Amino acid sequence: SWVGADGSGTCLTIDGKAAVHFHFEDSLRPGAAELVTSLKSKGLPVMLLSGDADGPVADLAAKLGIDDWRAGVLPEDKARIVSEAPGKVLMLGDGLNDTAALAAAHVSIAPASALEATRVAADVVLTSPDLTPVSTALRIGAMARRRILQNFAVAAGYNAMAIPIAFAGIATPLMAAIAMSSSSIVVSLNAMRTR
Repeated sequence: SWVGADGSGTCLTIDGKAAVHFHFEDSLRPGAAELVTSLKSKGLPVMLLSGDADGPVADLAAKLGIDDWRAGVLPEDKARIVSEAPGKVLMLGDGLNDTAALAAAHVSIAPASALEATRVAADVVLTSPDLTPVSTALRIGAMARRRILQNFAVAAGYNAMAIPIAFAGIATPLMAAIAMSSSSIVVSLNAMRTR
């Protein structure tokens, strides 16, 4: 058996004939570079965890612009790193060795081409191997969160004004119904702005 200088090769020999050397190289998933750029532009930390050898992982990290990378990471170490990370972790993985880390992450995503066990462990399964939808989902999620907080503020403001008026007996049933319907319409219209 033979391993290339970067740890990414093997050889095959049959019946004592000359060995044939094979060199393996991973190709980037569509949308991977754009996703890393998008995450970094938002100030989010990006880490690459891989069970592969140092050489191929270093090359992949360089192509993606990821400074924080670790090679030779075992599945249980991936899960430990994800669980001990500060804050909420989004984990993307496609291999069987990623399932424990996907389960440990706050949110986990697997591409459609991932192994079945990996897809089962993930919270979200993309419909294609392309990672572009992840950036879109993060943008929509942040926007939806803003709308939810705005709607909580509208509801709190409405209740802060309406409850004292109702207790004072100033509001008629018709006025209360109109005010309640109006607040529901305002909250619904605000939620629709997410489009």
